[in-house]
Parts: sequence; structure tokens; C-alpha cells
Amino acid sequence: MKHWKIALIPGDGIGPEVISEGVRVLKAIEQIDSQLSFSFTEFPWGCEYYVENGKMMDEDGITQLKEFDAIYLGAVGFPGVPDHISLWDLLLKIRKGFDQYVNIRPIKLLDSTLTPLKNKSEKDIDFLVIRENSEGEYAGAGDWLFKGKPEEVVLQTGVFSRKGTERIIRYAFEEARRQQKTLTSISKANALNYSMVFWDEVFEEISKEYPDVKTYSYLVDAASLYFVLQPERFEIVVTSNLFGDILTDLGAAITGGLGLAAGANINPEREYPSMFEPIHGSAPDIAGKGLANPLAAIWSVSQMMDFFGEVEWGERILTTIQKLLANKKVLTPDLGGTATTEMVGEEFIKRLKKSTVTSQS
Repeated sequence: MKHWKIALIPGDGIGPEVISEGVRVLKAIEQIDSQLSFSFTEFPWGCEYYVENGKMMDEDGITQLKEFDAIYLGAVGFPGVPDHISLWDLLLKIRKGFDQYVNIRPIKLLDSTLTPLKNKSEKDIDFLVIRENSEGEYAGAGDWLFKGKPEEVVLQTGVFSRKGTERIIRYAFEEARRQQKTLTSISKANALNYSMVFWDEVFEEISKEYPDVKTYSYLVDAASLYFVLQPERFEIVVTSNLFGDILTDLGAAITGGLGLAAGANINPEREYPSMFEPIHGSAPDIAGKGLANPLAAIWSVSQMMDFFGEVEWGERILTTIQKLLANKKVLTPDLGGTATTEMVGEEFIKRLKKSTVTSQS
């Protein structure tokens, strides 16, 4: 039997509601599959913890998390706590502390009725964005000079190391080769004449090692246009921290909204735990009302199962989400339904168990 230890950080706003449904899915898998078991340890970190303790997580939080196989994060952020504090003192602290330098966000249309794009179907919108997750524009380097004075100057420095740039681009090439798909690099070398010129040169260097992978390279403004007009251009995408963050929200918009947006923060060497999360944020305006869509959190469970090597379970979860969307009877308000968060979770588990029985019969 395989046993996986999972650290739960439900976080803020709707985080606890959606993570609860994801945990129920994992417990259902445990009931169905006698070869898998999970244990959960919950940590109360987040903005409420910050208000009470003056910090987003325990001082030794990284040490506490190190012993787990995976981290399952709900959401970070709440009114009254500055966004840069909630982000840097929890989410980015974990990403950087555990060298989770690969961020994986699927841009996959699961039902054609969900996209606002005219004449686009599931086969047109199905790609993977691989985002550099440890440095770049989110390195935190810079300065604030003459604060409060007329000559005030703010410097924000993007940091692109050869190690960091090479490893994310190489990871993307390996994934493109494994899936036998094209690889598109997205940068902005015409304006960012140091960092993005360097990015493009490294991409070109590494591409010579992968002659079997067909490549494309777009400026980020052109890529934004093509995300909307011609999403079928993309199969595997690799880009920097900031561009990946922005573009994947655009990707969510063309596939049904943030309620269906999942993300994985991966340490490929498995020296440290990886972290899985819905990327929709804490949505404090609907917290506690049962309106939150749990499908992004459940999709991130699919990513977790893939990471554990349980690919069949990862696919089964995604297929079950697809069938639930196609049925349209049990959906949250963001997808045009009237169901609560818990009702969607219950319907999902019922369908997952039914699909399991069918596949085994």
C-alpha cells in the first residue's frame, strides 16, 4: 500500500470551503482503492493567523512542512492584510523555500459551452503553461529611495539566473518531447533588452538539444492576442514568472473562469514537497455562503495524483469533472447553476464512484 502525507493549508476566504471538498475526494479515492491511503495535517496559517500573531505562518513553518509528500493550499488574501504581505510571507515563502521552480497550469476547455470564444471547441483550447516559479520578476529585488519626497524613486529588479532560466526551459522541452507536442516560448525581448534577450538566447541554445521538438517564440502581447483569437496555436508554453501569472488568468477566462483554474508548484527533484492549489484566490465577498466552485480545487487533486504517479486516478478525476460539467444539473452560480459548494462536491464523488464501478465491471 502507498501512503501519502498531505499538509493542508486551507487559508483565507473560500479556501477552507473548497479544500474541504478536495479532501473528501481524496478520502473517497482511499475508500475505492485499497492500495492508496492518505493522512492529513491541517495548519491554520493565513491572514486571520496574521491578524492574531503578526505573521502569516509559524517561524519554523518551512521545517514543519518539509516532512510531507505534498501541500494542499486553499487561498491566500483577505481585506485588511496588504496583498504583498499575504503573498510574500506565505505562498512565495513556500515556493521559494522548497525550490518549487516549476508552476504548471493547464489551459483546457472541458465543455464547449463554457468558453466565451466564438466557434472554439475542446480540441482548440487544450494546452499547458509551464511558468518559471522561483525568480524572474518575483525575485523581490529592488529598492525604494527618497520615500515620501518629490524625488521618490522605486526600483523593481527582475532576476534571471542562467541556472533558473535553463532549468525551466529544459523542463518544458522534456515535457514537449514526452508528449510529442510543440513548445512555444513567450517573452518580451524588444522592450526588456536584458532579461528577455537573455531568455530568448537560452531558449535558442537549449532548442539545439531537442531537434525533435518544433518550437515557436512570441512576444507576450502577441501571445495574449493569440490566446483569444487562435488558442489552437499552443500545445506546451514556457514563460517567465510574471507573464505566466497573467497569461494563465487569461487562459482561465477562455475555459470557464477562475472556478476551473488549477495549479501545481513542483519541485521536480522531489527533494522537497510540491504544492497544489486552485488559483482563483480567496474571493472574500462570497466566503461562507456556499457559492464557491470547488472544481478548481478538485482539479488540483488530479494534478497531485499525477505527481504521485497515480496517473489513472488523475485522468479519472478530470474525466469526472468533464462529465459533471456536461450534465449541467449540479453546478455553482459562476457556471450558471444553483448548487452549493458542498452539493457539487457530493455530486462529483457520486460520479467518481460510479465511474470506478463501471471501469471495473
